[in-house]
Amino acid sequence: QVQLVESGGGFVQPGGSLRLSCEASGNISRINRMGWYRQAPGQQRQMVARFDSLVTTVYAESMKGRSTISRDDAKRMLYLQINGLKPDDTAVYFCHAEIWTDGSPRSQSYWGQGTQVTVSS
Repeated sequence: QVQLVESGGGFVQPGGSLRLSCEASGNISRINRMGWYRQAPGQQRQMVARFDSLVTTVYAESMKGRSTISRDDAKRMLYLQINGLKPDDTAVYFCHAEIWTDGSPRSQSYWGQGTQVTVSS
C-alpha cells in the first residue's frame, strides 16, 4: 500500500518561510510526476508547484520567485520551500504523486492527507 505523508506546516507570520516535506512509502516501483497543491476554505484545490517530469517544474503564478519545489528520489521525498509567506497562502497543502507499484502496468494517482499552513500576524 502506498502512502504520502506531508509535514512541515504550521503557523507563521507574514513574510516568514516554511519548508514542507512529503514522504512516499510502500510498494513503489517508480515515481513520475509529483507536486504540491493547496486548498483554502471554500475554494477549489489548486496547483502550487509540480514536477511534470523528473526535472521539469511548473509553478503557479502567485508562487513564482518565492517558492522552490525539489525532490530526492533516492529518499522518495518531495519538498516545497516557500518564502515571503502571505495571509493568502493560508491553506491545507497536499502532496500528489503518480506512482507505479511493483507489477502494475500503469501508474496511479495518490494524495497525502495534507498539512495546514496558516499565515497571520
